[in-house]
Amino acid sequence: MTEQVFLEYVNQFGDFQKRSMFGGVGLFQNEAMFTLISNDRIFIRGGKQLDERLNNLGCEKYRHVKKQTTATVNYYDITELFTGRSGELDDIVSTSIKASVAERKFQKSSASRRLRDLPNMQLTLERMVKKAGIEDVDTFMNLGAAQVFSKVRQAYGSDVDVKLLWKFAGAIDGIHWKLLQEPRKQQLLDSCQ
Repeated sequence: MTEQVFLEYVNQFGDFQKRSMFGGVGLFQNEAMFTLISNDRIFIRGGKQLDERLNNLGCEKYRHVKKQTTATVNYYDITELFTGRSGELDDIVSTSIKASVAERKFQKSSASRRLRDLPNMQLTLERMVKKAGIEDVDTFMNLGAAQVFSKVRQAYGSDVDVKLLWKFAGAIDGIHWKLLQEPRKQQLLDSCQ
């Protein structure tokens, strides 16, 4: 009952999508989840200034109980605020949606990406690439695999494994390095000569 009434209420904040999440229903706007409805309770996403405000209103955080552990996430129970039609509710929901969408947009931007988050990369390779003078994903992408590999070889010596070249190319192409075809590998090797 609470779920349907809340869904009707949320319509005023724009289009949203519903998906199954944590055994309940997640509400999303622009791919950003802002609400979780579970066991007839409504949880709104916190963040930044909202956390303190929701804590001051006595809203408890959502706890997702797994087999061995309990995960507490940054979603606050606003069921009482909703059923009591709190005067602050519209502003809280609106702020949560805006913050969730902004956070999602940032997460998807190149500014939030780390080298180790690219395919085939990990912390060790990120450190090697940074030691070679390449500090961020944009620079890595703009230079290309061959130039990145050359810079790593300059920093670490010419006996660096050629598999790094394939890993860098895969990272740029968004694929696992073992999927690179032989003609592409030869082209990369030729670029490094």
